[in-house]
Amino acid sequence: MKKLVTLLFITIIALVLSACGGDNAKVAIGPAGSGTQAATQIILDAADLTDEDYQAYQEGFGDAKDKLQDGNIDVSFGLLGLPSGSVNDLQATSGDAELVSLTDEEVAYVEQNSGYMEYTIPAGTYDFQEEDVQTVTAYAVLVGNTDTIDEALAYELARVSVEYAEENTHAQSDHMTLENALSGSEGLPIHPGAKKYYEEQGLTVDNEVADVSATEDDRDSDFVLGTGSAGGTYYPLGGEMANLWSEYIDGVSVTATETGASVENLAEIGAGNYDLGMSVHVPAQNAYNGEADFDGSPVENFAFIGHIYPEVMQIITRESTEIDSLADLK
Repeated sequence: MKKLVTLLFITIIALVLSACGGDNAKVAIGPAGSGTQAATQIILDAADLTDEDYQAYQEGFGDAKDKLQDGNIDVSFGLLGLPSGSVNDLQATSGDAELVSLTDEEVAYVEQNSGYMEYTIPAGTYDFQEEDVQTVTAYAVLVGNTDTIDEALAYELARVSVEYAEENTHAQSDHMTLENALSGSEGLPIHPGAKKYYEEQGLTVDNEVADVSATEDDRDSDFVLGTGSAGGTYYPLGGEMANLWSEYIDGVSVTATETGASVENLAEIGAGNYDLGMSVHVPAQNAYNGEADFDGSPVENFAFIGHIYPEVMQIITRESTEIDSLADLK
């Protein structure tokens, strides 16, 4: 009888551990409805990892950074600018931050199955980084709701973003230049107002031009910009963008709101709840084509307004986890 009770107890413990993930690595895969999570899934697929190999946490890097510091998360995926202040913060508090590099095979898989491209984070990008790190990148772009952003307003949004970028104190605003203005627009319809501004500056715009139902006469004065999590890049950068638009566009007030980022922003524009959104260009392409997270439900009322900055997938851990590659998650 005692042996039976002991066996039953061991079985129950094993089931509990199995349900909790046992010793599997705890991985922050990005917020629900974010471009980070969509890209993370492709990368995990590239490494032949299934949800049985790790415990997934739907965290933005702001919250994930704190859990990495406390030892409650082992690895976090983040589509972030370079260098990321949040990664520097982790190093300052933990002293052993580390970036995980992708293999050539993993990069090739991601390139074949998404719009992300190979990217090397050069050694020395962070003080703790002694070697190059191989990863993938995409572009952060600004999109607008064609039901609420009229042609004249889109023109001003594009103009202020470029011509007043130097007044934006966020490091990633350095990328908001006329030379970069169309990066990430591939495969997306462009807002006619933005197209007009860029062509006046001498750029050639070959994108399909979006149909716009919004008119200047019916324009509201208050607009909402969907950004991302507070600890990431979108929220603070978007907040400064919103402040500049509010200052330099007459009669317009833009409020930046914290969100789950790309996918959520695009869905909320589609639902008529947001006027502007920040997004990785890949989920924006998916939204337009009705693919992936938008399978069978394309978002038809948005258009590209401008490039923001290159978004680099950074896989962050700590030396104490002894995780040096994705294979170590198994």
